[in-house]
Amino acid sequence: MIIGYVAYLVAALVVVMFLSAAIRILREYQRGVVFTLGRFTGVKGPGLIILIPFVQQMVRVDLRVVVQDVPPQDVISRDNVSVKVNAVLYFRIVDAERAVIQVEDFMAATNQLAQTTLRSVLGKHELDEMLAERDKLNSDIQEILDQRTDAWGIKVSDVEIKHVDLNENMVRAIAKQAEAERLRRAKVINADGEQQAAAKLVEAGKMLAEAPQAMQLRYFEALHDIAGERSSTVVFPLPMDLLGHFLKPQGGGGGGG
Repeated sequence: MIIGYVAYLVAALVVVMFLSAAIRILREYQRGVVFTLGRFTGVKGPGLIILIPFVQQMVRVDLRVVVQDVPPQDVISRDNVSVKVNAVLYFRIVDAERAVIQVEDFMAATNQLAQTTLRSVLGKHELDEMLAERDKLNSDIQEILDQRTDAWGIKVSDVEIKHVDLNENMVRAIAKQAEAERLRRAKVINADGEQQAAAKLVEAGKMLAEAPQAMQLRYFEALHDIAGERSSTVVFPLPMDLLGHFLKPQGGGGGGG
């Protein structure tokens, strides 16, 4: 009896071990790359997967988007400015077979490729382009990485440059440049304002010259403004044409006959 119970127990354990080695469950975002005696036999999943124990092996692959931080890289720009740049990389596996077979560690390979591509692309641009044209640089880096990783079954969906760190001297130089640019713009705006004001004054002068009554009204308005300020001094504008009438030389009397 005891030997029979032991035999049943051993058989039950063998069945449990066989089922545990044969049954695999993959989630919706997972795929299984199956190898039979070391040879690739297909990609399975998601759901319930049945494997032949000791004959078939399976490698799980996650198809979700991977967010990977690219470490800070020392970059020398085209105008010989040394900066530190880091970025964020977004990619996912679109072909589980190639991601497992074509590259040993696709995570490390993609990260190293992103580092070298970041240095290569940014080194072809000047500092002003790095600071002002990040969207274009992100697009260029993403396109290059996507082409290079296509053979590994990886799709690089996005690359974002996070920080461009400058040394203290360069920060001060950029601040001075920005201040000078602000002063230049202020002077240009002031000059444009003076030019527009002069044009309006010329136009107003022409209009007043055509209507002398309008000039008289301006005189009265000026007197009203001066009186409203409670000043002890009153300035009375006198028309120049009136003065000209009195300043004209008087004709002399005719000689006797």
